[in-house]
Amino acid sequence: MTAIKHALQRDIFTPNDERLLSIVNVCKAGKKKKNCFLCATVTTERPVQVKVVKVKKSDKGDFYKRQIAWALRDLAVVDAKDAIKENPEFDLHFEKIYKWVASSTAEKNAFISCIWKLNQRYLRKKIDFVNVSSQLLEELPKVTEESVPSGENQSVTGGDEEAGDEYQELNAREEQDIEIMMEGCEYAISNAEAFAERLSRELQVLDGANIQSIMASEKQVNILMKLLDEALKEVDQIEFKLSSYEEMLQSVKEQMDQISESNHLIHLSNTNNVKLLSEIEFLVNHMDLAKGHIKALQDGDLASSRGIEACTNAADALLQCMNVALRPGHDMLLAVKQQQQRFGDLREHFARRLASHLNNVFVQQFTQALLQLYNRSYFLSVPGHDQSSTLAQHSVELTLPNHHPFHRDLLRYAKLMEWLKSTDYGKYEGLTKNYMDYLSRLYEREIKDFFEVAKIKMTGTTKESKKFGLHGSSGKLTGSTSSLNKLSVQSSGNRRSQSSSLLDMGNMSASDLDVADRTKFDKIFEQVLSELEPLCLAEQDFISKFFKLQQHQSMPGSVTEADDPDGGTLSRQHNPGTPLPVSSEKDMIRQMMTKIFRCIEPELNNLIALGDKIDSFNSLYMLVKMSHHVWTAQNVDPASFLSTTLGNVLVTVKRNFDKCISNQIRQMEEVKISKKSKVGILPFVAEFEEFAGLAESIFKNAERRGDLDKAYTKLIRGVFVNVEKVANESQKTPRDVVMMENFHHIFATLSRLKISCLEAEKKEAKQKYTDHLQSYVIYSLGQPLEKLNHFFEGVEARVAQGIREEEVSYQLAFNKQELRKVIKEYPGKEVKKGLDNLYKKVDKHLCEEENLLQVVWHSMQDEFIRQYKHFEGLIARCYPGSGVTMEFTIQDILDYCSSIAQSH
Repeated sequence: MTAIKHALQRDIFTPNDERLLSIVNVCKAGKKKKNCFLCATVTTERPVQVKVVKVKKSDKGDFYKRQIAWALRDLAVVDAKDAIKENPEFDLHFEKIYKWVASSTAEKNAFISCIWKLNQRYLRKKIDFVNVSSQLLEELPKVTEESVPSGENQSVTGGDEEAGDEYQELNAREEQDIEIMMEGCEYAISNAEAFAERLSRELQVLDGANIQSIMASEKQVNILMKLLDEALKEVDQIEFKLSSYEEMLQSVKEQMDQISESNHLIHLSNTNNVKLLSEIEFLVNHMDLAKGHIKALQDGDLASSRGIEACTNAADALLQCMNVALRPGHDMLLAVKQQQQRFGDLREHFARRLASHLNNVFVQQFTQALLQLYNRSYFLSVPGHDQSSTLAQHSVELTLPNHHPFHRDLLRYAKLMEWLKSTDYGKYEGLTKNYMDYLSRLYEREIKDFFEVAKIKMTGTTKESKKFGLHGSSGKLTGSTSSLNKLSVQSSGNRRSQSSSLLDMGNMSASDLDVADRTKFDKIFEQVLSELEPLCLAEQDFISKFFKLQQHQSMPGSVTEADDPDGGTLSRQHNPGTPLPVSSEKDMIRQMMTKIFRCIEPELNNLIALGDKIDSFNSLYMLVKMSHHVWTAQNVDPASFLSTTLGNVLVTVKRNFDKCISNQIRQMEEVKISKKSKVGILPFVAEFEEFAGLAESIFKNAERRGDLDKAYTKLIRGVFVNVEKVANESQKTPRDVVMMENFHHIFATLSRLKISCLEAEKKEAKQKYTDHLQSYVIYSLGQPLEKLNHFFEGVEARVAQGIREEEVSYQLAFNKQELRKVIKEYPGKEVKKGLDNLYKKVDKHLCEEENLLQVVWHSMQDEFIRQYKHFEGLIARCYPGSGVTMEFTIQDILDYCSSIAQSH
């Protein structure tokens, strides 16, 4: 333990100018044994500070570190647990109780004894020592620090305990004296006894000299004692005077105390007055509404710009006064309560006046808009009236009324609406419902008349519009289902005739379709969307600004909407007296737009149905236009009313487009061919070409190109399957001709249009065309030199049996004479006659539209020349040197084919 004590003194306490007086090895009671040391220390500098320091061994090395220190003056109780029975446990009560277990009872007792002695010496308060043996608590002598010799004031106990443990190092003077003394006695080391005797003699001499000196100074001592007595008398006199002075000053002290107390009360009163003045100034400055503001709230003009500005400023000032954050206790003051009541009355009065005025403005603007609408559409609403002049008027422009003047007038009240929203949400909600009711009726009339004009412009004339069931300004399609299924669109000159073709969705002939009508429909449909889009965006922007609603994206967990077109609540689970949260405000915009423009989606669907009945190809135009507008709207705000509505309508357009494709495929399957006439190019093949050409021009750079590519894939598969089906059923025209001509037409169409998604089908069409061309040539040409073919087939059979080619001429049936007989039967005239008959036969099979006659004839010519060369080769190999040749040459064949082709 001594080594540890020295190590701790050297490493921890000496650098901090402290001395270690006692140490005990302890661990916390009731926990795992993690040993540490409690050290009692004092500082070497004055004033002396006494501490209890906890020292712990470091986990990272073999050294100790200072963990925590407590001042001894903070120690309240030392509990030794048991005063009679030895127990290593003890408690130290600082700011909390620390329970320790010493390594031994002796160390514990020594540490507690040291604490007791330090308390007796340095502290003015008594530490309670509980359950401590009385033997450990020994009173120290009442010595002052002045009585302790220098060099001994560091000792705490005054006993020999520390002296025995501490090593006292010699100072420099002592070392010098010892060295001088030892130099005078050279034998000090060799003869210690003689050195000790000499020191003893010198000590005796010094003692005698000291005694003589004391005896000689007795007279001076007596003089000193006399002076001390006189000094004591002087001290007594001074103490007497000081006592009298203290008695005199006691009365002065009492008076000064009274003056001090009086000053304190004056200061306290002044402080209270200042605080009271501050509170009054606060209430006056924040809860006083100017007379001009009060007058504006009570009687301000809400019709003029200056009056609106004055009312707005007054409403803001009133709101600030009502929302001032009162300090504790203000709400208990009667004046504050009266002022708050006055503010409430002003707010209620102005809110009623503002709501009534805005309702009147809504009614006035609604009435004006209806009058303008009536003047615009009067003739359309009169049944049986000659509408030619009205149609001429509306043919100039197809536009929706502009509500910008109304919005501009109402936006002057936007700040007042914001004030109303924050102060009286019930009236704000009522104004919102009234605005929706008026605007929904107004927009319904305007939009229906707008769509009525659009439908009339699409159908051309009033009489034609009646065929589609257009009556008045309702803008709806009426009439029986059978009449719609048998609908036909006719223009002057009866340009469109009936057919059962692929493109005939409304009994229209593909060859007679008027491109101008489709272009007109496309422009009208685009104009309708272009008019609706800014109308909706302008109204949505106005609603957000006028009703002070947020337009950013809704966050997850927003309040569920309650879509009530009949004027129900705007949202569910909402207290009408408080403003909506941000996410619900976004939902409220969409909900208001849905109610105001509830007629847009049905009218668009009716217009789409009309366009689809006029011409099924209009679904292509509508799909492209609608997709573009949906894409534009989603880029602006994917969750807006416009984006949602156009998205819903786009679904209908896409459904019509898919139905158009399905009907085309179904009509392919229902195509019937005549048994008495040649097939030629099938109607749906030619019409696929027209469809693809039109679709490519419509869908150029369109957003929905993928839908067209899927439709292409379905259509081309249907074309391939049904071409083969018709070819198998054909009786008048050979199957190979039907396949060859139609797949050649398909290949030419795909090559011209360069449709990237149909590259595989283009290659397949080319392969089918080539295969069936070769098959038809071989089948039609057959064996034009039949007997000659049979003769050489026999020759090839003999060679196949193993007879050498040069020995075939020795066979009786295949000698030279037999060969010459067969060759003589096919002179040039007979060959030309057979080729001419073959040309006429091919001409009957092929159609004029595809113009493949020359291609087929050239292929037959090449096949005939191939057979001719084959025969010549057999003659040269099997009948060498015989001189037998054909009676016509290859040049003759070329001349015959060319002559036949030119003659026809």
